[in-house]
Amino acid sequence: MRQAASAMSVNFLLRYTVRVERKNLATHLVQQRALSGADAVNALRPFYFAVHPDFFWQYPREREVNENSLKRLNGYLDNLQRPGSQSVQPMKLTFYVRDTKDSSDVQPDLLTSGFRSVSFTLHTNDVLSTVMNVLKSCSLPMEHMRGLKASTETSKNPPEAGMPFSRPIKWNKSYYTFTGFRDPEQELQQAMRGEPTLSLWLRNNEPEATKKHSASLPRRDELNRLKKELCHKFHLADIRWQRSWGVAHRCCQLQSLSRLSQQNPEALINLQGHTIVFADQSGMNASGHVMLGTMDVHHQWTKLFEQLSSYRSLQQQTDWLKERISLLLGGTQVIHVERLGPVQPIAEHYSTLSTFHKRLMSRRLHLHPRSLQGLTILLENDRSNPCLHEMGHFIIPTNCDPPKLQVFLQTHAPEARQRTQSKKQLQAEEEAVVKLCLQNLSLRSLSKEASVSSSQMILCCKRLVEQRNPLMQGFHICVSHFYSVMQDGDLCVPWDWKS
Repeated sequence: MRQAASAMSVNFLLRYTVRVERKNLATHLVQQRALSGADAVNALRPFYFAVHPDFFWQYPREREVNENSLKRLNGYLDNLQRPGSQSVQPMKLTFYVRDTKDSSDVQPDLLTSGFRSVSFTLHTNDVLSTVMNVLKSCSLPMEHMRGLKASTETSKNPPEAGMPFSRPIKWNKSYYTFTGFRDPEQELQQAMRGEPTLSLWLRNNEPEATKKHSASLPRRDELNRLKKELCHKFHLADIRWQRSWGVAHRCCQLQSLSRLSQQNPEALINLQGHTIVFADQSGMNASGHVMLGTMDVHHQWTKLFEQLSSYRSLQQQTDWLKERISLLLGGTQVIHVERLGPVQPIAEHYSTLSTFHKRLMSRRLHLHPRSLQGLTILLENDRSNPCLHEMGHFIIPTNCDPPKLQVFLQTHAPEARQRTQSKKQLQAEEEAVVKLCLQNLSLRSLSKEASVSSSQMILCCKRLVEQRNPLMQGFHICVSHFYSVMQDGDLCVPWDWKS
C-alpha cells in the first residue's frame, strides 16, 4: 500500500511539474503577444529534437535535407520578425522527422528506419501561426501551445504582469521517465561519444564493405551500360540523380526510361541536348535540366516531354532576365546553386528574377556597365538582408532596396573579388589533391558531401595520402562528417578522421 501511495505521489508530482513548465512557457509567450526569436525556439523544441541533423549522422541524404530545410525555415521566421515586414512568399519544406515516442506506440512502418518524411507549405504571416503549423504538420506535441493560442485569440487587453521567464525550458530527467519520450540530449551524447580511429574503423568494417561492394558489381555494370546507351541514343548531355539513391534504385529508374524509349521512341526525341535528373517531381528545374519524378508513371513522363518546347521558351526568358539584371548591376552574373532538398522549378526561378528585375527598374542604379564584372549574385526570397558568402558570391534578397543594394555591392566588391580568387585557388588545389589521392590509394572513386568545404576536403585528402591505408584500396570513398558503410559497399569517412 505504501509503495502504491508513493508511486501515486510521484506520478502526481511529475504531472504537476510538467503542467507548471508548460504554464510558465504559455504565460511568458502571452505577455509578449507576438513570439520573439527566443520564444519561437523554445516553442519549437520538440520539432528541433525530432529533425536536428546531428541525429541523422548515419543517414547522409536525410541529414542534408534537414540542414537545408532548417536554414530556409529560420530565414522564413527571421522575415516574419522584421519590423514592418509584409506578407512573405509561401515556402514548401521537407523534413525527415525522428520518432521520439516510446517504441510501443510507433507505427510498424517506422520501426525499421526510425524516421518519416514530412512535406508541408508555410503560408502564415506571423510567428505563432508558423510555429503551430510546423508542429501540427509533423504530428508533434502541441499541449504547451494551447494556452497561448487561446489567450492570443480571446484576450484584447494586455495581460497582467507575471513571473519573468528568464531561462529556456530544460525538462528534468524524470519527465522522460514518466512520459516515455526519449531524451534527445542523452541520445546526442551517445551518438557523438567514442568515435574510433580511421584504421580501427576500417579493420572492423572492411569485410562487410567488401561483401556489399562485390554484390553490387553486376548492378554497377548494368547502370553504366544503360546510362551510356540512353545518352548516345537520344543525344543527352548527361543523366543525374537528385538524391543519393543506391545502385539498384538507379538501375530501376534507367530501366524504366529504357522501356519507355522502346515503347514510344518518338516521345524522347525532344530530350536532345538536355540533362535528365531523376528527382522527386517532374518538370524543369532552375538550371534547365529535365526532372523525371521517380514516383511518376510513363504517361506523366511522356506528357512532360511534349511540353518541353514551352519549358524551353521559359528558360530563354529566364536567360534574358539574367542578362538584363547583369547590365543593371555592372556586369554581375546571376547564378543558381543546386541544393539537396526541394528543387526550385524553372517557373519559380523565373518569378524570382522577374520580381527582382522590376524592382531594379523602378529605381535605376548608377553603376558602370563593367564595374562589377566577374562577380556573382544569388537571389533568395526568404532572406531579409544582403550578405557576402565566404566563397565570394553575393546573396541578395529579392525585395532588397536598390540604392542600398548599390552601396552594399560597391562597398564589398573588393572583398568579393578576393574571396572569389581564393575559391578558384582552393578548387584547383582540391582537384589536384583528389587526383593524387585516387592514384596513390588506388581508389575507384573519391567524392565528398556538399556540406564538406574545399579546405576540409584538401586537409582530409592530404592526411589520407600520408597514411596510405591499404584497406581503402579498390573502394568508392565519400568524405563526409561520419563513418558509414553504404548499401552498395561505398565508405563514408569523416573529413576530420582520427589517426
